[in-house]
Amino acid sequence: IGANVKLLIDRPDGTYCFRQKKERVYYISEKNLQLALTIAPEHLVSFGTCFGKFTKTGKFRLHITALSYLAPYAQYKIWMKPSAEQQFLYGHHILKSGLGRITENTPKYHGVIVLSMNDLPLGFGVAAKTTAECKHADPMAIAIFDHKKFRVRSPALPGLNCESSGSPGTGSTQSREDK
Repeated sequence: IGANVKLLIDRPDGTYCFRQKKERVYYISEKNLQLALTIAPEHLVSFGTCFGKFTKTGKFRLHITALSYLAPYAQYKIWMKPSAEQQFLYGHHILKSGLGRITENTPKYHGVIVLSMNDLPLGFGVAAKTTAECKHADPMAIAIFDHKKFRVRSPALPGLNCESSGSPGTGSTQSREDK
């Protein structure tokens, strides 16, 4: 979300913050954080909304619980046609024929928020093509990778951290379907 992270912290309904407990990162209002601090740490299971967790290798994975907070401030979004929503929700990639709209200047291999045409956040994805490439692509070409099936193990793309699940890769960019 880039510079829009300030909008997550300084909200009209109060000041919010991010706190880490063990390997998980939570998003909580400062008022509720003060209440949570009165509980002994060994008795506190969780607090606030879990945004994600750090893996054993130090990478950060977003959880779906962060989606409704991140969606309004995301720099890159795609809107899906209603006919393609169910396929995405079942874990398939989004084809160009399923795209309704895409934000301008979306870079290739960058994280995007996937929305329905009614602006309902559906999940996270990774752009398989730039906005310009999507306009001229074949309707059956993959436009957005489902983030759960997309893992990046390439030093050429250091800013992209989309590892989702599974065993460590071999150093190449590939989906689970390709293995």
